[in-house]
Amino acid sequence: MIAHSTEEKSRVMDTLGLFLKNSLKKKFPNSLAEIVDTVEAEGHYGNPITIFSIQLTRKHDTKAFSEFVHNNMTLEDIEILRREMPDRLDEDQLFHLRFDKQEAYMGRVKLVSSSDAITAKVKIETYPKNREMAGKIVEELFG
Repeated sequence: MIAHSTEEKSRVMDTLGLFLKNSLKKKFPNSLAEIVDTVEAEGHYGNPITIFSIQLTRKHDTKAFSEFVHNNMTLEDIEILRREMPDRLDEDQLFHLRFDKQEAYMGRVKLVSSSDAITAKVKIETYPKNREMAGKIVEELFG
């Protein structure tokens, strides 16, 4: 997730925390800075930006993330995910999601198509690699 120079970094970090505090099964850290990677960068027009990222690798954390998202989305957003699932699942079996930063700051999970969003990529593993099976797993996880 990107914090633009016009945004307060601590609020953007708190917004990311909505998803993390409900997704991490281990003890939640005192500070998100303990688990979130932060990179200072430059935007397209030379504006300073901060990129926050985290990778959930443990199965129970990713399962908790998907359950939190599914349980807190509107029925309309769940239907959007069902309809757009083939387009959101890429050839590497990454399922792409974007959430509204403003809504998340208010404690709500809302899909958005904007590039200024909280982005999540969920890797769907199948052995052997099988897009149809990955699609079924996405349906089980998100709707």
